[in-house]
Amino acid sequence: MTIATHINNTQPLLLNVSNTTLHVTPEEFDSLCIDNPDLRLELTKDQKLIVMPPTGGESGKKNIDLTIQVGGWSKHTKLGQAFESSTGYDFIAIGGGKMSPDVSWIEKSRLEGVDITGFIPVVPDFVIELRSATDRLNILKTKMFEYQGLGVKLGLLINPQDQQVGIYRLGQEVEVLESPMTVDCSDILPGFNLDLAEIW
Repeated sequence: MTIATHINNTQPLLLNVSNTTLHVTPEEFDSLCIDNPDLRLELTKDQKLIVMPPTGGESGKKNIDLTIQVGGWSKHTKLGQAFESSTGYDFIAIGGGKMSPDVSWIEKSRLEGVDITGFIPVVPDFVIELRSATDRLNILKTKMFEYQGLGVKLGLLINPQDQQVGIYRLGQEVEVLESPMTVDCSDILPGFNLDLAEIW
């Protein structure tokens, strides 16, 4: 870990943690999120802090397309609630971390009486992770297996670089599709097919 300092004290203190693993408690993580609202932070189940750089325009464009599709279907069917990438989930009580999928959805009965003002303490039924140019694939795969282990019924890992979609279904082996134009999600999101024409 290196710290860049300046002789005059008018410059900010910069902390380079690119080659360092930082461990924080869930309480410290919450404080970091409050104090740094512009940072994209996650906490693994092992209490490792993950700082994610902003995505580029290409990934942002693809992510909004996915969010609109799931959000539009959810609004039309009224079967549940969709959430976008800045939404945080708190899985600490069930042995997980604090995570923020790119797109997520929860069936409405599972949100009854749940306070969603802060981090949502409910495991989503459906998640999407979209690999950006800065994302390491092995880290995203680990994240998807964690979602699966926590009880997410259907998770999609969309990998534009290799034109693949990994499908993570609860209690099943991972299925990988090569350059699909659509992915049928209707077993969890009735009648919904995710259109990937804009992703490739």
